[in-house]
Amino acid sequence: MCTVSYLYRTETRPKNAVELLGAVAVNVNAWLPVDPLRFCIAHAECKLAILDAERADRLQPTIAQLSQETGIARVLVITLTAQEQKQTWRDMELFDSAMRNFVPVANSPIPEIEIQPEDNAVIMFTSGTTGFPKGVLSTQRQFLSNVFNTVVGNRRAALRRGEDLCPPPTTGPQKGALVAVPLFHVTGLTSYSMMSTMLGYKIILMRKWIPEEGNDKVPSRLIKAENVGVAGGVPAMVQDLMDSSLRGHPLEGLFFGGSPAPDVLVANARQVFPKTSLSQGYGLTETNSIAVAIAGEDYARRPTSTGIACPINDMIVMDGDTLAPPGTVGEIWLRGANVMKGYWRDPEATSKVLTSDGWLRTGDIGVMDEEGFLYVKDRAKDIIIRGGENIASIAVENALYLDSRVMEAAAVGVPDQRLGELVAVVVSIKPSFRGTVTEASLIEGARKTLPSFAVPVMIVVLDEPFGMLLIATLLFGIGLTVAISELTPSGKIMKAPLRKIARRHWEERRLARAAQQANL
Repeated sequence: MCTVSYLYRTETRPKNAVELLGAVAVNVNAWLPVDPLRFCIAHAECKLAILDAERADRLQPTIAQLSQETGIARVLVITLTAQEQKQTWRDMELFDSAMRNFVPVANSPIPEIEIQPEDNAVIMFTSGTTGFPKGVLSTQRQFLSNVFNTVVGNRRAALRRGEDLCPPPTTGPQKGALVAVPLFHVTGLTSYSMMSTMLGYKIILMRKWIPEEGNDKVPSRLIKAENVGVAGGVPAMVQDLMDSSLRGHPLEGLFFGGSPAPDVLVANARQVFPKTSLSQGYGLTETNSIAVAIAGEDYARRPTSTGIACPINDMIVMDGDTLAPPGTVGEIWLRGANVMKGYWRDPEATSKVLTSDGWLRTGDIGVMDEEGFLYVKDRAKDIIIRGGENIASIAVENALYLDSRVMEAAAVGVPDQRLGELVAVVVSIKPSFRGTVTEASLIEGARKTLPSFAVPVMIVVLDEPFGMLLIATLLFGIGLTVAISELTPSGKIMKAPLRKIARRHWEERRLARAAQQANL
């Protein structure tokens, strides 16, 4: 199997050509530090690496050693600006130069590749909330099947309104889809880009999400100028669109994905965009994006649900090895044509999540009602257990999101000798309220909606967004300041560093209390 790794900005997309050649496209997170980047390339056993200039700069010091260790035959660099085209990199070639200098072998035409549905197609890496990312290998069938799931929720809603399942093509300017999430993750690649290609939409790419500030109105300017009909992303992006100058703009679809949307966000979005179809999807890298979907009136009536299984998927909720009855909490299992083949070069990890009859153990905790609607409660590892009481971090976070001053919230457990764990929350505050929000006021607000055992004992209030937070590394025992991203590439809150922050604050408070008692 020939694998091709590419690490580049989202403006360039050699991936589709790679798959048409019958090779395996390896999507690598371009934001990773050097060591995980090297790991992904080496782990995938790539024969060709395609980089952009920024990644070439970062890998330059070690690319020769990496090529020697892994057997990479060529490293090509895509340049997008005149300045980049003047640069040179050791042991790498410019992509444009390689294309110009290519000389076909006489009387040896390029063979026509016959690609079969079960041929290996793509490796997508998991977000890596723990350890190095795992490579998710999918076949052509598994990867392509999911594109149909991206439209199921809205088509189901249209049928229930008595509309055509396949409406006639619209006249006038071509519709667009705003894609502001990375293409090295299934949300950007499948949920947006593949869907847009299937529907005939043009794809408007944003290299990174830029919320409106002052006169800089990038998202709304692009949406209006490019006739964007579909937009969305993780809940924070949807909130930014709601807070922008787009209020009342006739978007056709607004999609929530990447992480569960707070209850209040869905209701508020309906007020800001009353004529827009709202939809939510649930899936994993291992399912090539969406496996469960909800939209329209169903979503309005069940704003806390992620929907029903898509037509190509089966879904069950398991209590251990026993099928959980409706209304009972358990682990979500999924099966279908879009479920991965396995983790590349990791049969042990594959056997832990894939059963012999094709079920994927997601590791997510949820409840399915009598009508088949799924309610995702938490990641199994994010359950906070306080004195035997299981507390879903999402429930705690939703209570904090009811406060309009809160921008982001992450509930985590902090250690307690008597109860095992107590609930703590790290929050970031919206810019207009920074410096005015107290821990006491947030706890008092949470107390109004949460059971007593789930009320946070501590809330760490931050005045910076999780994704760009500057954290004093006293956490690590040194007096420097470093930048740490608290978001995975998919936009999900990565709780590991936030959990460390909460536990450091909790320990400092414990020591302060102990010192105070010693002085009494």
